[in-house]
Amino acid sequence: MTVVVRGELDLEVAPHLEHVLRDALGRSVRGVDLDLSGVEFWDCSALNIMLGLRERALRDGKALLVTSVGPVAERLLTLTGTYSLFAPADEDDASERSSPYETEDESMLQDLRIEVVQLRRAMQTRPTIDLARGILMASFGLKPEDAWEVLVMASQNTNTKLHNLASDLVGTVSGEALSEPVQKQLSVAVARVTNERAGVSAG
Repeated sequence: MTVVVRGELDLEVAPHLEHVLRDALGRSVRGVDLDLSGVEFWDCSALNIMLGLRERALRDGKALLVTSVGPVAERLLTLTGTYSLFAPADEDDASERSSPYETEDESMLQDLRIEVVQLRRAMQTRPTIDLARGILMASFGLKPEDAWEVLVMASQNTNTKLHNLASDLVGTVSGEALSEPVQKQLSVAVARVTNERAGVSAG
């Protein structure tokens, strides 16, 4: 089975990526081939998920392989030394690619640049996400961690970026209406989290 990944792979998309790859691995016979040629941004949160799923696939006698990369994916896999982990068995030699950042200092500098980009994105989206969590906590009497789980669940089920969903939710305070699919998935997520907490308490 081949999964084609495009766009940005960051902290917000990572849970959705994990869900998609788990499903693909579960339905595949021998494993999953990843086409990452369309990836425009990729941080370590998504890479960690891929590494975890690779281990899971190996335990099930399957493989999680990267068969096509673009400049962004190639750079991250090279910098982190994980290229060979996702290479097909007959391409191990090709996977030992030299990094464009040949000295240790340059490699560290590139790592810092990636981290700065991640921090900037987090600083831009975190206030809106925190406001959305507050709205859910006040509306449904949820704990902070439960409100976060509701946002993540609704984001995955509606295929909406987390910060976009949070922005839409914050907009309801000023009278903007949520779309029907988003309303439905938020209700489902709240009910599921509430029921799970009730079950734990009863236990």
